[in-house]
Amino acid sequence: MTGKSVKDVDRYQAVLANLLLEEDNKFCADCQSKGPRWASWNIGVFICIRCAGIHRNLGVHISRVKSVNLDQWTQEQIQCMQEMGNGKANRLYEAYLPETFRRPQIDPYLFWSNSEG
Repeated sequence: MTGKSVKDVDRYQAVLANLLLEEDNKFCADCQSKGPRWASWNIGVFICIRCAGIHRNLGVHISRVKSVNLDQWTQEQIQCMQEMGNGKANRLYEAYLPETFRRPQIDPYLFWSNSEG
């Protein structure tokens, strides 16, 4: 491991697991799908895999995406997640959205398979 002990890694994973138990963090910050397993640590939100792909396409100068379970985390990154979280982030970043705003939804056609080939 590069500069992090196994103890630190385990502690960071425990912190992330506890953060995911908070009600606001049980759903993707962007689309509200259940059970996010990714995070934009510099924004401080938990997101689903689909929204993680969108965040990655924004570029690291806007959103820095990590897997909750697959990636190694630093103390700084954990601290960003602890300080924000989905509820606080959405109240901040969505404060002035128009009433007509609609969250992105999962496109059902992405999961439809054409059996006729």
